[in-house]
Amino acid sequence: MSLKERVYSVLVVSASDRINQALAEFYTSPLYSPVNFVSGVSAAERALAERDFDFVIVNSPLPDDSGIRFSIDTVASRNSVVLFLANAEQYAGSFDRLAEYGVFLMQKPVSKPAFRLASEWLISARERIRRTEKKTLSIEEKMNEIRLVNRAKWLLISELKMSEPDAHRYIEKQAMDRCIPRRLVAEEIIKTYGR
Repeated sequence: MSLKERVYSVLVVSASDRINQALAEFYTSPLYSPVNFVSGVSAAERALAERDFDFVIVNSPLPDDSGIRFSIDTVASRNSVVLFLANAEQYAGSFDRLAEYGVFLMQKPVSKPAFRLASEWLISARERIRRTEKKTLSIEEKMNEIRLVNRAKWLLISELKMSEPDAHRYIEKQAMDRCIPRRLVAEEIIKTYGR
């Protein structure tokens, strides 16, 4: 799927009507949907409990918190990309705390061209996370197959008194002869000999 076909979900955490209006105008493109607005950390945590978002924009300070801990927790526990908007007084201290966790940071006020550039960076970061998610799933699937095949081998060893190399060869040969994945052969063996 090309980037032009992707759609990114956005959660804006901001209590500023002016910034909310500017972001609502910016995120009218079909590239962004849905775009949800909440006014504080508590509401943002509830929104994240209901669904995942590709991007989380935190306009600090918020009425119930600075948003720093929320931003760090979101990056650490989810596959969301977080952009933290800080005023001049907050920026230096916020950068020191957020950068090491991979939270993007911009100092307010932010011009439209600068925000457009930042949004492109968020897209790049989200696509990198998406590729990592796919690799992780592939590795997990492979590990599950290895566990299943090993369990089947041990059943062949214990029930049919095969050696480990013979059990391995048996599973491999069955898979090749029948043109099916080793996983299916292992599942059949477990079904037959497993308890």
